[in-house]
Amino acid sequence: MRVTLLLIFIGVTLTFKAQNESGLVNWLTFKEAQEKNKTLPKPFLIDLYTDWCGWCKHMMKTTYSNPGLSAYINQNFYPIKFNAETKDTIEYNGQKYFPTSKEPKTPHQLAAKFLGTSFTYPSTMFVANNFEFNLLSQGYLDEKKIEPILIFTVENGYRTTQFEDFNDRFTKTFYDTVFVKQQIKTYSINEAMALSKKKPKKMLVNINADFCNTCKVQTKTTFVDTSLASYIEKNFYLVNFNAESTDTIVFKDKKYFKEVINGYPLHTFAMQATNGRLMFPTIAILDEKMETLEALNMYQHPKNLKPVLVYFGSDQYKTKKWPDFIAEYFKPKAKK
Repeated sequence: MRVTLLLIFIGVTLTFKAQNESGLVNWLTFKEAQEKNKTLPKPFLIDLYTDWCGWCKHMMKTTYSNPGLSAYINQNFYPIKFNAETKDTIEYNGQKYFPTSKEPKTPHQLAAKFLGTSFTYPSTMFVANNFEFNLLSQGYLDEKKIEPILIFTVENGYRTTQFEDFNDRFTKTFYDTVFVKQQIKTYSINEAMALSKKKPKKMLVNINADFCNTCKVQTKTTFVDTSLASYIEKNFYLVNFNAESTDTIVFKDKKYFKEVINGYPLHTFAMQATNGRLMFPTIAILDEKMETLEALNMYQHPKNLKPVLVYFGSDQYKTKKWPDFIAEYFKPKAKK
């Protein structure tokens, strides 16, 4: 796999082939998944299949038999294998669903809930945030197609952007070799602080980590976007900061370094810059005095980030509340 989904699964042997119909994914029933979710919440990956569906079987033998991909799913999801024509009664999110007929090849009520009137198999439903987020993908998913959906769901990309926008940037990050971008200067935190003493500007601190794939997408495609790069260079010093850095940083006369935070070794400067609101990725916006104005958690698409940068870069945050600014920002311009 091109994406570093699997740093924690380096020991997996990539030549191993599954010999059973379920691939290498540890499939659960709806009951098992929902019971586990009560104590340790995770997204659901629901594979909707039928006994007669050839592409469903093929997906088990290929996508779900990929050792690295299966390990990622087992680690980060509760995977559910759901026969869309089962005659069983299923309880899902507090409601019971029943078979629609005793006849063979008739869809279950729960399948109808997920698929509407488009009974295409295989179909895959991704469910997160305690059933609030649902993303349906219909048809066969190979590794290249399923990777961005897995990452989008696990790393909370759905909280800040639409999947179509994220998928486009994901492709540009890992597969598109002709992506049009604008070069932009980036600095270490020490370089940015030194420059700010001579020429004060606000600072954008792009806080990332090697294990975070949405961080890679944001770093490689957001700041270099032609709609943003020039504005950033004019109004900010852009800092790329790896939260797993082992460097000691002196910031505002205090030393920051790597230590265990919530059970994981991370740099304390990342916590300082975000006022304790660290997620991955996070963009911390600092003013000319190195005070944190805002911490933007999770992946930011260029079209979502642009108005935020204008709000702070133009100092309108000093005189306008965000709802008033954003209403004015998107107000249609009067024709001359």
